[in-house]
Amino acid sequence: MTTTATTTETLFTPTRVGAIEVKNRIAMAPLTRSRAGMDGVPSALAARYYAERASAGLLIAEATNISRQARGYAWTPGIYTDAQVAGWKQVTNAVHAAGGRIVLQLWHVGRMSHTSLQENGAAPVAPSALQAGGSVFTEAGFEAPSAPRALTLEEIAAIVEDYRQAALRAQAAGFDGVEVHAANGYLLEQFLRDSTNRREDQYGGSIENRARLTLEVTEAVAGVWGAGRVGVRLSPLSTAIGDTPLDSTPMETHAYLAQRLGAMGLAYLHVVEGQMHAEDGTSRFDNQALRAAFGKGGAYIANNGYDRQRAVAATESGHADMVAFGRDFIGNPDLVERLQHRLPLFNAPAAGYFGGGAEGYTEFTTAQAA
Repeated sequence: MTTTATTTETLFTPTRVGAIEVKNRIAMAPLTRSRAGMDGVPSALAARYYAERASAGLLIAEATNISRQARGYAWTPGIYTDAQVAGWKQVTNAVHAAGGRIVLQLWHVGRMSHTSLQENGAAPVAPSALQAGGSVFTEAGFEAPSAPRALTLEEIAAIVEDYRQAALRAQAAGFDGVEVHAANGYLLEQFLRDSTNRREDQYGGSIENRARLTLEVTEAVAGVWGAGRVGVRLSPLSTAIGDTPLDSTPMETHAYLAQRLGAMGLAYLHVVEGQMHAEDGTSRFDNQALRAAFGKGGAYIANNGYDRQRAVAATESGHADMVAFGRDFIGNPDLVERLQHRLPLFNAPAAGYFGGGAEGYTEFTTAQAA
């Protein structure tokens, strides 16, 4: 079975995402699997895991810590040491050998962390010292996040530089581009939402001020890669991570940010359309208005609860240029082929999502092998 399209459905046809050529309109969403070492080096199995899924038009590698401070979950990979770069290089080599394209999602969790995961037991950082809800995954299991402290202006500037350095290291690791993670209740979204940002300086208050850090980070990363190899992920309606309250004006806030990002000429905007982990993709948010604000130059990647029928419809209608699938890729490394040929999907057990070894990670068979 090959990845060559046997239908005329747009979902299975090639396109360009900025400067990146992709062989179909299916993206693999970033999936935290907690299979790295506590030193942040990707596991030896990661190269196999990603190469097995290289039939996707674009692989968006799992969220990856830009610094030691950025970590909020045990056994997640980093991109701030030479050893981590070498580990990721094995992954990108394997993906490219399999004919795939892969970008790295750059991550700082902000307040969604625990002192046991921070250097010398330090408190997590955030725009404001507001406690997060939910839980984080530590070496002891799931625990409540630790109370954060507010960042100083000097520390904010240092974090922008951490993103720039991470972008340079992602280049050295052989990626095809990077995605700035400004979604799902993590640091950049903590700055963006007025529910989690109570600052009274140039990073708080107005929409322009709250969007400032995401724009500064994206500009720094694009200065390394060129805008055509940089994407940004947003989640205007997601509250799932950390019980993060919505912004008071989500449409206005995200439309402003999308317009500014679009003016940079970015490769794509990746949007979680609705509540993260919802069983469907419905929302009360005007995602087409958000896409219009981003502009016609970059691609729009839709995400959240899509199945084959909805993904085909989204790409046929022009609602989206690509559709990202997440959990379906866990148990179906050949998801593109299964969707294309209308084959049944395997629902991977949730017990294997986080931590461990090959079980629940690389032992799944393709439909052809089965």
